[in-house]
Formats: sequence, C-alpha cells, structure tokens
Amino acid sequence: MNLKDLYIDFFVKKGHKQIPSAPVVPENDPSVLFNTAGMQPLIPYLMGETHPYGTRLVDYQKCIRTNDLDNIGDTYHHTFFEMLGNWSLGDYFKEESISWSFEFLTTVLNIPSDRLAVTVFKGNDIIPKDTESIEIWKKLGIKEERIIETSDDNFWIAGDIGPCGPDTEIFYFRSNDPIPKSFDPDDERWVEIWNNVFMQYKKNEDGSVVELPKKNVDTGMGLERVTAILEGVNDNYLSSIWKDIISLIENISNKKYIGNEKSMRIIADHIRTSVFIAGDNASIKPSNTDQGYILRRLIRRAIRHAKKLNININSDWDILIANLIIDKYKKYYKELEENKSTILEVLTNEKIKFNKTLEKGLREFEKITNNISNNVINKDLAFKLYDTYGFPIELTCELAKERNLEVDIDGFKEKFKAHQELSRAGSKEKFKGGLASTGETETKYHTATHLLNAALKIVIDSSVHQKGSNITNERMRFDFSCDHKLTDEEKSRVENIINEWIKEDLPVVVEKMSKEDAIKSGAECMFVEKYPDIVTVYKIGDVSSELCGGPHVKSTGCLGTFKIKKEEASSSGVRRIKAILE
Repeated sequence: MNLKDLYIDFFVKKGHKQIPSAPVVPENDPSVLFNTAGMQPLIPYLMGETHPYGTRLVDYQKCIRTNDLDNIGDTYHHTFFEMLGNWSLGDYFKEESISWSFEFLTTVLNIPSDRLAVTVFKGNDIIPKDTESIEIWKKLGIKEERIIETSDDNFWIAGDIGPCGPDTEIFYFRSNDPIPKSFDPDDERWVEIWNNVFMQYKKNEDGSVVELPKKNVDTGMGLERVTAILEGVNDNYLSSIWKDIISLIENISNKKYIGNEKSMRIIADHIRTSVFIAGDNASIKPSNTDQGYILRRLIRRAIRHAKKLNININSDWDILIANLIIDKYKKYYKELEENKSTILEVLTNEKIKFNKTLEKGLREFEKITNNISNNVINKDLAFKLYDTYGFPIELTCELAKERNLEVDIDGFKEKFKAHQELSRAGSKEKFKGGLASTGETETKYHTATHLLNAALKIVIDSSVHQKGSNITNERMRFDFSCDHKLTDEEKSRVENIINEWIKEDLPVVVEKMSKEDAIKSGAECMFVEKYPDIVTVYKIGDVSSELCGGPHVKSTGCLGTFKIKKEEASSSGVRRIKAILE
C-alpha cells in the first residue's frame, strides 16, 4: 500500500469520509490560477457552509504552485505536488488532531519519534501562547528542547480579516548526521513535513480578535517530501515517485542523472505539471495569459532543458514521458486517461510553435550582436532574450562566447531577481485574496452563470455544457462548448432570455440529494467526478438545475440587467463569454 492509500485508510478508520480531489483549476475563484493547497477547495466549508460529507474529511489533493518556478531543479521543489489532508469542521480539535498526526507518523509510517520536532505559536499582544498544543506534544513524548515557540511562522489567517488561529508544524531530521539534542528550525537538516492549523479565532476589521463558536482543524502533508523521507533519500527525484521518469529521461538522452540533475529534474517536473494542467477538464491550452501562460512556460522550459541534454526535440521524447506519467497517475485521477489525446496534442503543438520562436530569438540575437559597439550584451538585452524569446542566460552566454562578446550577468541577475520578487508578490496577493473574498457582487455573478448556461442551451443547443468560469466583483467569464462564433442575434436572444428570468424574480431553491438522484433528475454539473455521493443542487425556478457548491442569491430579481460585453474563442471547440450585471 502506498503513502496515499495508507493515509486515507488511517483517517477513514478515525471516522473521516474521503472526498474527491478537486480539479487543479479552481472554479469561480479569480484570485488564484490554480489550487495551491489541499485546503483551498474547502474554504467555503471552513468559513461555515455545511459539507455534504459531514464534519470529518480526508483527501489527497492535486496542487500547483508557480511562485517557486525558478527554484525547480533543486532536490525538493515541485510545481505540481500532492497534498494529503484531513479536516475537522467544528468536530474534534487539538488533542485528537495532534495525537493522530503523531500516531500516523510513528505507528503507521514507523518514523522514530527522536527524529521529530515541532514548532508552536508563542503568542503576541492580542492572542495568547498555544500552551494547549505544547502540553499535548509533551504528553506524547516530545521533549521540551524539541518544541520551539515562534510567532510569525505559527499563525494562520485567511487574508487580513476572518477565521484565524495558531498552527503547529512537525519537522523531521533529514540527514545522516547525529541527531542534535535541541531543535533549530533554521537548521536546513530539519524539514517540515506536516502542518496542523487550528482555526479558533476570528479577526474583525477593527483589529480585535474573538473566539469562534465553531472551531476547525486543517492539516496538510506533502506526499513527495514524505515519500523521499520514508525511502531514505535526500533528493526527492531519487524516490519512487520520480525514479521511473528520471530513468526514461536517461534513456532518451543517453545521459546519466548524475551530472545532469538540474535539467532532468526540470524536464520531469515540468512535463508532469503540464500533463495535469492540460488533462484538467477546464480545457486549458497554452496562451499568453493566466493558466495558459503557465502551461506554455512550463512546456517551453522543458524543451530548453531537453536541448541542453542534446535530445532531438523534434522526436516524440515529450510524448514518451507524458504517457508514462498518465499511466502512473490514472488510477487516482481518471481525467488523465480520459483527456489523454488532448494532453499529447497540447505538448506536440506547443513544441512546434516554440521551435519557431527559438528561430526568431536566434535572428534577434544576430541583430543585437551586430549593433553592439562595446562588445557587451547589457542586462536589458539579456533579459529581453530571456523574457520574450525564452533564452536562458546560459544560452545567451554560450552564443556570446562564440562571438567574443561579454554578457552583463550581474545586471541580468538583478533584473531577474526583481522580476521573480514581483511574480512572488503577485502570487501571494492572489492566494490571500482567494481566501478572503466572496462578496455580494460575486454571489450575484455566480447565480448569473447558471442562468447563462440555461439560456445557451435554449439558443444554441441542449448539448452545450459549461467548461469553466471565472468571477470577479466587476464581471463574469464563462467558457462553454460550442463549435461556432455566436451571431449578434444569438447573443441578443441570450441576453433577452436571461433578463426576462431576472424580471420574473425566480426563486433559488437549495436541495441536498444523492448524486445519482441529482443526475437522474437532469441536474447539470461541470465535473461530475469531483462531487461527493451527497450533493447540493441549486434550482432556479423551472429554468435551471445544477450541482454546485454555491454561493447564490435567494431570487433572481436582485441581479440587475445582464449584458454580454464580449464573445470569443477560448480554445478548440470552446467559446468564452464575458458579461456584466448593470
């Protein structure tokens, strides 16, 4: 039994219900491009909504983080990763959460307790020290010198206000060195493996903090990191998760992993992440914006490193790796098998496009070098080659050397660092916003997507289905299956139908039922596999019935006037409508 199965089995025996992994592209959350943590799809329930599976939940969740993209190539960073998580929604609290985490690590995984250490919240001017967690750890046998109190690293809040609370992080001593008696969290040999967040307070807008009547627990453990620990390797890419992928890259390149680690890690990581993005039912294709931009960047970076290994990039090297990854994960994520042809098509098409871009970049390089007077490629030109044409600085230096030119590497690194920090800040803000905001306006737009879906079925064809949506407090974006550009008459009819439904002030009724009964009743749903056995169905009069997690208005009369601002192609066979409520 692998780690995923062991984890699920353990917590199911503790009364938890397994919930399906959410898609990597979050629904109706414009604040993040991807689900970045196991808890993210559960935010509505951590904020107070009732979960159809009850109060004890467990899962493994597909996650993608792009703020560390330029760190990929070391031993432990990954763009795509799996999080194991268990939750209590107003059920058990610190005693059970900490004890079960410790039991799973030491009894099921047989990790020696003397290799473990923990951090806890030491308190501040507003919130007291988490003495309860400290006492629980001591009772379990963790010595005082292995319990470190911190402030900033052991307190969690969703944005600036809202649910918040202390957390306790569990660390493992990942080294063959003698285990130190005392724990130093700044010593890189101690690696965080598990985090238990205790949402026991609410921070108000005036800065005051009050106890929550209903307290939640959110935990998370990284699958890749813990697998490497259990298998006794200090390089995640030498664990069973990656071993066969790295071995295939060795065969394709006719090179050994040792000496070529960085490029092989990047290829393995980026192709795996690309497979999961392209295999998501949201139908993401490479583009210059949002998720499509990340997908394009990943594929192109993998191609660059394949070139560094002298792989013939016009061969099917990427398809071989993608097929292996699909076979490895299809047992747990069936959408990869179902969307296999799309995944392979995305990789092939982007490879062809990038080859042309590389050629343009080489022509641009020739132009640049022909006009240089001081034999130096300055930081701006070097960064333009990187940012616009995908030239890594190593390639620019290599080409410059052939022409007896120098490159302002330090200047490039400064620009690159500034670019990195800007990206990270953006990612941080997006993540923060995603946890904090579902306001009245977003709720109206959410309901409007149901009306739009129903109207498109009337105007175009009953086979039209939602393929994705994105909502902000300024507009809604709705992707749907359709093989043609909508005519002005079709757009006008859609608007008129929706505005008529709004005038009728149709009631929005919520019902809980089995997924089987919901589908039999004709309820629409975008990704049926992600929903649990008991589902929430939102019915709007007699015009719409959809499986959905909410939130929605009570009746349509409050929505205002629906207006289509733009209709365009999103990807092959998928159209996109941008609309507003006035």
